[in-house]
Amino acid sequence: MGEAKESAGKEVNIDKELLAILCCPETKQEVALADEALIAQLNARVGRGELKNKSGQPVSEKLDGGLIRADRKILYPIREDIPVMLIEEGIPLENLS
Repeated sequence: MGEAKESAGKEVNIDKELLAILCCPETKQEVALADEALIAQLNARVGRGELKNKSGQPVSEKLDGGLIRADRKILYPIREDIPVMLIEEGIPLENLS
């Protein structure tokens, strides 16, 4: 089995077969690994206390990586190589500049 890797402080190891079957729990759209630049931008916002998840709660832990929805509107965090695929934990990307 192959692994997809990405670094944003930590290295993310997600099995390609797992990644192929994961989808957004809300819309059922495909998800893909987010690039390092986006994770770095989100982690900078976490550090400033500016990032909130879909339920409106502040994101307090920096992201190891993320899975971005096909429409690029929501990112699901990856923590300790585990994708957090809960609708309320999704991070809206629409207002990022």
